[in-house]
This record gives sequence, C-alpha cells and structure tokens, in this order.
Amino acid sequence: MLTLDLWFFAIAGPAVLFAGISKGGFGSGAAFAASSVLAIVVDPGFALGVMLPMLMLIDAVSLKSYWGRWHTREALLVIAGALPGIALGAALYRIASPDLLRLLIGTVSVGFVVWQISAKRGWLRFGARHMSDGAGVVAGLAVGFTSFVSHAGGPPAAVFLLSRNLGKTGYQATSVLIFWAVNLTKFIPYAFLGMFTLQTAKANLVLAPFAILGAWLGVRAHRIVPERLFFALTYVFLTLTGLKLIWDGLT
Repeated sequence: MLTLDLWFFAIAGPAVLFAGISKGGFGSGAAFAASSVLAIVVDPGFALGVMLPMLMLIDAVSLKSYWGRWHTREALLVIAGALPGIALGAALYRIASPDLLRLLIGTVSVGFVVWQISAKRGWLRFGARHMSDGAGVVAGLAVGFTSFVSHAGGPPAAVFLLSRNLGKTGYQATSVLIFWAVNLTKFIPYAFLGMFTLQTAKANLVLAPFAILGAWLGVRAHRIVPERLFFALTYVFLTLTGLKLIWDGLT
C-alpha cells in the first residue's frame, strides 16, 4: 500500500499550489504539471485520482471571482465536445497499464511545451482566423480526452478560445467555466474506475489548503504578474518531468 509520507506531501503540496496559481490566474494550460510531477513518485492512476478533487476545488474557488465574465457560447461548444471525449478517455483507461499512462502523460507534457514554443515563435499561428462553432466542438473532444487521461485539456481549449478574441479576462473566465464543468463530469467515471480511495481522500484533506491558497494567489496574480517568466519556468519543468515519465514508461 502506498505510504503518504512527508516526502509525498513535500512534492504534492507545492505541485497543488502551482496548479491553483495556474488555473486561478493564467488559464488551465499548465495546471496539469502537478499530475505529471505526482506521476513520477506514485502510480499514475493514484496521481490522477488525487488531483481531480483538488482541481475541482480550485475551479470552485476561482469561479466566483470570474462569475458572469465568461463567453457562454464558446464555453458550451467546448463542453459539448468534451463529453464524448471524456467517454473515450474512460474507455482507454480501462485497458491502459500504468506504463502506458506514464507514456501518455509524459508525451502530453512534452507536446504541450512544443506547442507553446511553436506558437510563440510563429511556427503555428492561432487567433488570426475566427474558428467556427464546429471547430469548438472538435476542440472540446480533444479537451475531454486529454483532460481525462492526464488533466491536460488546456492546450486544445486555448487553440479555440484564442481564435475567438475573447480578451484576457474573458478568456480566463471562459476557461475556468469550461474546466469546472469538465472536471465535474469526470468525477463520475473516475469513481466508477476506482480512482478514489481512502488514501486519495486522506491526501486531499491535507492538500486542500494548498489548492485554496493557490487559487486565491492566482486570481490576484491575474492582474499584476507578467506571464512570461511564470510560463518559461513551467515549460522547463514540464519538459523534464515529461521526459522522465516517458523514460519510466518505456523502461
């Protein structure tokens, strides 16, 4: 049985705090780094089971701060596509080994960094063309699947939302609403798959203050903290953890 010792919480506490800051103030894109970190030291399924209630708590704290500032149409399009994506993720999880999950989480981690760097350097261009409603549903499908298997639905959501020119706070509020709904929906299949245990509940009780503090800091940082340094460190962090997970999954 997994031991929830000081070493675990020394890693999990800062990881959950980071997730709260990311989701509360900078969109949901980098928050899944917490799952990647935990998957290095514990079983990936356990990491996902620990993180979902924490992400839901962060969503609840953040939602109040952005209440009514979201774009409902864009949010509903992504959420509609996310539902079958979640079902697909649940089907894959039933047949996936821990090593396959490590590979998936690691690949998504490194892919996220490549995607971000490509967009920043102009190799990939998003936002120049207004994506259709249908594209929003397709993006939602990717959001649901990647969110289920690695809590990493941020990038496909960002591709669509950035193209709709929502503005900084409108984008953030819409992202918070989308992932509040997606994470709430994921809770049921996670429970049926046995991803919540007495051990995950104990971990959640200890980690809840980190989630609340992170969300609180993130909401305030949304207005005053430049994103560049924050995400630069995130990319390095995700690349290292992603490569480690890929290595562990292959070996």
